[in-house]
Amino acid sequence: MADQITLTATVRTEFGKGAARRTRRAGLIPAVLYGHGAEPQHLSLPGHETFLVVKDHANAVVTLDVDGKKQTALVKDVQRDPVKRNIEHIDLLIIRRGEKVTVDVPVHVEGESAPGTIYQLDYQSLTVTAPATDIPETIVVSIDELEEGAVVRVSDITPPAGTEIDTDPETAVVIISVPRASAEDLEADEAEGEEAAAAPEGGEESGDES
Repeated sequence: MADQITLTATVRTEFGKGAARRTRRAGLIPAVLYGHGAEPQHLSLPGHETFLVVKDHANAVVTLDVDGKKQTALVKDVQRDPVKRNIEHIDLLIIRRGEKVTVDVPVHVEGESAPGTIYQLDYQSLTVTAPATDIPETIVVSIDELEEGAVVRVSDITPPAGTEIDTDPETAVVIISVPRASAEDLEADEAEGEEAAAAPEGGEESGDES
């Protein structure tokens, strides 16, 4: 796993929507740190640095520096404004080296299926249990040279070492097929053909000569 990013956090003493808005106006992100039986700790995180962490990494693991004390934490949930997509709040889970956590990891399809076929990704992410400090960024599914009708199920996927996929083994993740024209497409093609057949040849207009 890549080196963890350290975020300098400050303890929040004001709570409520008004306090959260003031925190965000100051360029900070409200957050709460919890887990391992500890009392939830309300924090403010640096806005820009935190945005870059959660933008580039799902299930990011960070080192928090809270008043000089270091704590490793997993970004468990990111709440965003539904319109502006700005980060409004982050939930952080305390983790310890050696323990495992259950998270959703994005699926990444690689390779090319047989010529003339396409793939359909039925699951954008899969639930896995992985070492807290070594969570895979993606679960890779290879479709190299797969023919029409091929189905890649969870049981066909080999996860990274130390990671277990918790989703039902019979779940179809990727399906290979040949694209076929829809009924609407066929009707549109037929209508275009009829219009072309009815059009005058050469596009000339008839009329009496004076």
